Amino acid sequence: MSRDAKDIKQKFSSYEIFVILILTLTQFTVVLDFIVISPLGDMLMKSLNLSTTQFGLSVSAYAFSAGISGLLTAGFADRFDRKKLLLFFYIGFILGTLFCGLSHTYPMLLSARIFTGLFGGVIGAIAMTIVSDIFPLERRGRVFGFLQMGFGASQVLGIPLSLYIANVWGWQSPFLMIVGLSLIIWLSLVLKLKSMKAHLNHKNEQNAIGHLWHTLTLRKYRVGFLATAFLSLGSFMMMPWGSAYVINNLKITNEQLPFIYMASGICTLTIMPIVGKLSDRFDKFHLFTIASLILIVVIVIYANLGPTPFWMVLIMNLGLQIGFMSRTVPSISLTSALPQKQDRGAFMGVNSSLQQIAGGVAAALGGVIVIQKDKFSPLEHYDTLVYVVVLLSVISVALLLRVSRIVRNND
Repeated sequence: MSRDAKDIKQKFSSYEIFVILILTLTQFTVVLDFIVISPLGDMLMKSLNLSTTQFGLSVSAYAFSAGISGLLTAGFADRFDRKKLLLFFYIGFILGTLFCGLSHTYPMLLSARIFTGLFGGVIGAIAMTIVSDIFPLERRGRVFGFLQMGFGASQVLGIPLSLYIANVWGWQSPFLMIVGLSLIIWLSLVLKLKSMKAHLNHKNEQNAIGHLWHTLTLRKYRVGFLATAFLSLGSFMMMPWGSAYVINNLKITNEQLPFIYMASGICTLTIMPIVGKLSDRFDKFHLFTIASLILIVVIVIYANLGPTPFWMVLIMNLGLQIGFMSRTVPSISLTSALPQKQDRGAFMGVNSSLQQIAGGVAAALGGVIVIQKDKFSPLEHYDTLVYVVVLLSVISVALLLRVSRIVRNND
């Protein structure tokens, strides 16, 4: 049996299981904080009397601030204990989410989203850096698959519960729920996560700005950054309009909406471990390409639907989820193989920043493309939005092909 095969079959230690679990829970809270605003979108627009442009800005504000924060911290990311870095940004995220839960006007909400993004947007990069430090590439697909289950769990548990308590206590209440859970997770990180300082043994004589510049100017890193940016543009452009589209265009009721998110989340929880294993066993680029083709077919059909039976909307959303999420694990695994150990924190920081900024651009652009004449009228030009996503998906495939070739040449 080859060494790679042994690595793939090797069982995780008890500490590795803890790391996977706690980082997955961390991702759960951060992802839920970010995506919960989408299913709350119809409620928010009606409650605060927001236009589609204003709502798009409330989504993109988080992403832009997260992107700027990631760029500012990328040069310092490899100069600190990974644990301390995670604890610092996670407590800032908790404070920002609390601010969101206390907001009652649009300016307050916008400010709170910006503050939360400054801290929350960096956490994903730190988590991926920790995974890359602990697990070799041959086992990394499985771990990233488990981490992406945080996304599914947020849909199975987080979003339905958030919608329920929002209907009872107001749209602010889901954010307060996230604060309570996040405090428990933060304390667990303090008590059980080990310090991670091995990367500090790799001497780097450059200052923080020099280290950041070095990371930005390496050609193979730039290819990875571009692939991430275009992938994020395509992924985030549709997300903010999910609830408004199914309610106002497909004529799904508010009571049926939680079941759509729950079913999509169950689909994610089921498929992510499978995709993770496939990503470790087969060519990651081929897996990404197949998922992209599935996504393109589904979204084109989805964008041209009118009033639709609930069961059909459910099936279409499951197809969307399979397409989007099956691209995530192979793309993350491939790009994580690009940086050297001493550059890993900076690379992940810049990569996360570009992901967030691209997501912010996508949400803002979507708010310009999509039009809603009043609170209850159908969204217009949603099909145009989807055709832009198709183009971005094709570009993403071409860019990830280049990443795959670079990784193979480095082996």
